[in-house]
Amino acid sequence: MASIQKNLFTWQELEEIGDLRRLQLVLETLDDELLMRRLEKDRGNGRDDYPVRAVWNSLLAGVVYQHQSIESLRRELLRNGDLLSLCGFETIKGNEGVPTSSAYTRFLKKVIRHQKELDSIFEGLVKALKQELPGFGERLGTDGKAIDSHARRKSKKRKKDGRRDLDADKGVKTYKGKNKDGSTWKSFKEWFGYKIHIIADVNYELPVSFKVTRASASDMRQLEPMMKELNVQHPDIVKSCRSLVADRGYDSNRNNKFLWDKYNIKPIIDIKGRWKYFEERLADSDYADNVLYDYHGNVYCYNMDTMEKTKMAYCGFEKNRGTLKYRCPSARKGRKCKAQDRCGKGSYGKYGRIVRIPIERNRRIFTPLARSSRSFKEEYKKRTAVERINSRLDVSFGFENHYIKGMKKMQARCSMAMIVMLAMALGRVREKKFESIRSLVKAA
Repeated sequence: MASIQKNLFTWQELEEIGDLRRLQLVLETLDDELLMRRLEKDRGNGRDDYPVRAVWNSLLAGVVYQHQSIESLRRELLRNGDLLSLCGFETIKGNEGVPTSSAYTRFLKKVIRHQKELDSIFEGLVKALKQELPGFGERLGTDGKAIDSHARRKSKKRKKDGRRDLDADKGVKTYKGKNKDGSTWKSFKEWFGYKIHIIADVNYELPVSFKVTRASASDMRQLEPMMKELNVQHPDIVKSCRSLVADRGYDSNRNNKFLWDKYNIKPIIDIKGRWKYFEERLADSDYADNVLYDYHGNVYCYNMDTMEKTKMAYCGFEKNRGTLKYRCPSARKGRKCKAQDRCGKGSYGKYGRIVRIPIERNRRIFTPLARSSRSFKEEYKKRTAVERINSRLDVSFGFENHYIKGMKKMQARCSMAMIVMLAMALGRVREKKFESIRSLVKAA
């Protein structure tokens, strides 16, 4: 934490304070000394009416206690002497000890200039959680979240002023689905602002990496550079990662190939349903002239006599061969197939017809964990963990209603939210309160 000269409270007093313990937990966990020294160096010999460390602690308090604006935080400090003292301000000064709005504005501009130090704090927390939590980082997920800008859109007709956000732009997201009666529906979401891209551990629902971009930035194109950056910052996490789950916005041949070929990470990415009907024969693979597959990765045996399709039995991924293995469904269930003579000479053995499909045939359809398998469906369900992180950013961290405009300010504010999220989790892990590591609002 940002150390303060005086003794704030004894342990017993902190327990009596109750809700203030949440902030204390964050302040005790953070290693922000480098940032404090840089900010104090920036101040130099200037006026020290409001100590750097106390103002920084109060900004963290604003995140912890869900204040949407600086004015809301100031009102809380003016009425709550315990919080004022916990942040490190001199309570003897009374209202004079609370920083003015302009003082906070100047301080935030200085914090924004030290984005590298904020990133360093975040990386340190991720590293600490990797050491504290078993299996942290083994299963990752990624998603992008829309964040509106609290500003007017750019206009060519009007002059530039402080009310417009010149960094933000327009983003559009399309949602599609089917109703119970089989009819399709489509809706659009449009916003002006930014997008935060998150890579998170889906078991613990905690972020390990994030990036802020304009709203128009493609989700699909952010995955590769973010994974490369994660490998630089936390190579142990990338090395131990087994799978990465994402929605169809990340579906591409390049992403699937990159994850598996580069890092041995199984891509669990939903595929875009661009074809109403699609089937293709495996005519060039092991006498597989009567084997079909669809874009969902289902592989079928086609009985030419009865004109029926039967789903073949998936038998796993052969890593050394780079192939998915499928067996005759009849032989798998101990039945004799009437059309086995048509399978081709030498292709029907003791275990029935066996077909191996190289994943190189189509890297979007064929992945190391077969799309048609039950394991793929179970792994894909974990994608909702990243959606819950996005929801907490809206509800608990105030991004649903905020007063932020400008890329640099948005990056700093997102960094502070992620830092508080991880610091709260780490503090509760060290106190053996694992059931509360995802919550910002529960009393410690």
